[in-house]
Amino acid sequence: MSAAPQAHLLSGGQRLHLHHGPIDLIIGVEGAERQQCFERAVARFQTMLNGLAAELCGLRKPAPHGPFQDPVACRMLHAITPHRSIFVTPMAAVAGAVADEILAAMMQGHTPAKAYVNNGGDIAFHLSNGQQMTSLGPACQIVLTAQDTARGLATSGWQGRSHSLGIADAVTVAAPTAAAADVAATLIANAVDLPDHPNIERTPAATLNPDSDLGLRAVTTHVPQLSKQHIQNALANGARYAQTLVDRGLICQAALTLQGQSMLITAKTTPQIGTLVHA
Repeated sequence: MSAAPQAHLLSGGQRLHLHHGPIDLIIGVEGAERQQCFERAVARFQTMLNGLAAELCGLRKPAPHGPFQDPVACRMLHAITPHRSIFVTPMAAVAGAVADEILAAMMQGHTPAKAYVNNGGDIAFHLSNGQQMTSLGPACQIVLTAQDTARGLATSGWQGRSHSLGIADAVTVAAPTAAAADVAATLIANAVDLPDHPNIERTPAATLNPDSDLGLRAVTTHVPQLSKQHIQNALANGARYAQTLVDRGLICQAALTLQGQSMLITAKTTPQIGTLVHA
């Protein structure tokens, strides 16, 4: 853990970099209130990691006992609550919840044209009329405007920062908050899977990271080149689960990618598998 939170301006003062331990944020603001928003972000960031560390034991449990005191921990618990019928811990929403909290601090009393907090690809953002946000990463591109209800983007996959139970190269989700997008991307990526495929390699999470909230659950460590039919079957498994989240109003869109094939799930279209086109 770093001795103290670090803050540095980037791009000639256009962006702000905040770093403390495992938290690494890139923040952008467009409009006259950039400096005030940056100051609020730095102030809130000072206690971010310590507040989370105090709640860490409970955050690693699928059914936390008692309420959390830390506001970021509360955001994490709120994000996983709609998914409690399956295994999930609040840690599935940590990156998105941190982004949401910093954005909320920045927006107190300020309304910039556009603002975003990017926590390793999990992004909380604000959009005024005429502004838009485009998803990052290798999945199908998702473009969001001020008229959309989504204010969070997150991406998960078996080769990402966290372990995955599935085989998706990437699942990008747009949701009302970054925390909601974070947990949904994790769970959809878990569902993009071929449980009985003999050549997919898996290892208990705890053997890779003793502190993993996944315990002895087998996480993906190698995915061989798959046949077109296997790819479509795995994507279809994830798409069915993603569609339930769209239907429940928990997410707005999801883009699923596996070995050059992709599927986009929205409330308005029937899922279709197609060749991925990079933006």
